Amino acid sequence: MHNRQKWDLGESIACARLIKEGFVIKARNYMKKWGEIDIIAEKDDTVHFVEVKSVMVHKGQSFRDSHVPEENVHPWKTLHIRRMVKTYFAEKGENGETEFQFHIFCVYIDMKARKARIKWLKNIIM
Repeated sequence: MHNRQKWDLGESIACARLIKEGFVIKARNYMKKWGEIDIIAEKDDTVHFVEVKSVMVHKGQSFRDSHVPEENVHPWKTLHIRRMVKTYFAEKGENGETEFQFHIFCVYIDMKARKARIKWLKNIIM
């Protein structure tokens, strides 16, 4: 599986989970020259920005033994995410008082077993 397919699958799994939890998906792959936000969702008058990190888990490897994808959300990445959040609100005409949260979804995908597991890191402070 190519990286783009893996990312798309991980994002689709994350969206399905958010919808199951009562979120409304507003955008996927919100992109500008300086960055991208994987998912933008809303629930209870709060905007939720979601970074999805997907990892393929191979036969005989447990979800716990695999790579720790959240480590890829480093300070440089958070700077771009902050800028993207500001841009999104500016485009929507928000006045800066809208509640928002940032989350990281780590999606572990086992293609052979056709299973996925999500580790949801909620309301990360950027």
